[in-house]
Amino acid sequence: MPNFVHLHVHSEYSLLDGMCRIKDLPKRAKELGMNAIALTDHGVMFGAVSFFKECQKEGIKPIIGCEVYVAPRSRFNKETNIDDKYSHLILLAKNKTGYENLIKLVSLGYTEGYYYKPRIDLEILEKYSEGLICLSACLAGSINKAILTDDMEKAKEIALWHKRVFGDDYYLEIQNNGLNAQIMVNQKLIALSRELNIPLVATNDAHYLKQEDSYNHEILLCIQTGKRMTDPDRMRFETDEFYIKTPEEMEDYFSNIPEAIENTVKIADKCNFEFEFGVTKLPNYDVPEEFESHSSYLKKLCNDGIKERYGENPSKEILDRAEYEFRIIEKMGYVDYYLIVWDFIHYAKSIGIAVGPGRGSGAGSILAYSIGITDIDPIKYNLLFERFLNPERISMPDFDVDFCYERRGEVIDYVARKYGQDHVSQIITFGTMSARSVIRDVGRVLDVPYNEVDKIAKMVPFEIHITLEQALIQNKELRELYEKDETTRRIIEIAKGLEGMPRNASTHACRCCYYKGSSRYIRTFVCK
Repeated sequence: MPNFVHLHVHSEYSLLDGMCRIKDLPKRAKELGMNAIALTDHGVMFGAVSFFKECQKEGIKPIIGCEVYVAPRSRFNKETNIDDKYSHLILLAKNKTGYENLIKLVSLGYTEGYYYKPRIDLEILEKYSEGLICLSACLAGSINKAILTDDMEKAKEIALWHKRVFGDDYYLEIQNNGLNAQIMVNQKLIALSRELNIPLVATNDAHYLKQEDSYNHEILLCIQTGKRMTDPDRMRFETDEFYIKTPEEMEDYFSNIPEAIENTVKIADKCNFEFEFGVTKLPNYDVPEEFESHSSYLKKLCNDGIKERYGENPSKEILDRAEYEFRIIEKMGYVDYYLIVWDFIHYAKSIGIAVGPGRGSGAGSILAYSIGITDIDPIKYNLLFERFLNPERISMPDFDVDFCYERRGEVIDYVARKYGQDHVSQIITFGTMSARSVIRDVGRVLDVPYNEVDKIAKMVPFEIHITLEQALIQNKELRELYEKDETTRRIIEIAKGLEGMPRNASTHACRCCYYKGSSRYIRTFVCK
């Protein structure tokens, strides 16, 4: 039976701050004899699904959470006091309700509370508290801030508010990070715990996997803040203790308060949320009243379209192909998908927005061609429908549709109006540190002259997704420089530890449509 679980962990999706790669977290937990681990990135849940899947591979229980930012007053109030613009708080999903409340809070942090960071406030925290476990967080937590200013009455007031909202699911978080301020705060929190009967929980606020990764993490922070390692005022962690520590290390440090260790396992036992995969869920498309079903409406559109594309008397080959496709579409539950995509493409064409002929496997559907989703005749070009939809391979279909760049916003607005602005969201995309760019970043942070760094970077072959290991194999000149020159070797070794990590998030040129009343969604590209 494991005796400790990490409940405060930052992955690479705490952008340019966390350095634990999601694929490595469950492996490390397994190595250390733990059977569960949490993910609590700063203000976001970008890594939740991939974290869940990676944990499943390793037989590790995933705990989905977030370290949210809390506004000191209202989330709508854009504070001018930068030093008090937000506090930290750890939230962990116990169940489906907790997960849904957590994603609601994180979303509201962006849509309503964004000011430097995506912030929530106590009003919505209380409203969406069901199914969540709350930990008081690091030194940037509101209780700890009060303690550090010697305002114990305020710290007590904050703790009691959270205890009232979360009940037995609220914990005072003590940490083992080697900071003098943390040692003092821990003692105050222990006393507060006993006075208010609020349980303690031990964490380590892990930002990197192993202790030896702390230097690379300092480099990462410099990349984030635009500083150099020689800058005396650069952002830095004062110790090298912010890693995934062993249960033995945590037990040894907190040997005088074993209940703080025991509570990590109790919390992990409480958290039992799991994603559901492999179930196709689509929004409802409202068909005209005269049609008894969605299928009958799509059938009418397809029959009319076949005649328009192939004439009043289509060949048996065409009719058989259309009938076959319709059976598959109905069987796999994608009638609404065809209707939704047809609808916004039809709208775009009706107001003169240029629409591409269609790309990818969707061009193999004669029904898509018949109703105008695509403009490529699959019969003429011998395109296979099975590459798009195949009952033997259950996967969500994906029509790639190009719209006029200047007017695609009108199509997006149409989808938002039809399904509701609050049920339509844009999809995120991440810029990552490629082999060349990470060399330039590391070289700048180490204060290596630009011409030297540029020379090294340009030796990396200009190939998509090439890694530094591959570059060293492919380019003999780079490998020789790496073996002979200490500066080059140092830059590349550090860069290897950082390459591929996300460095920024932006909006993908597509839209995600969410239907009210269920967790149903559809992804449709409106531009590539």
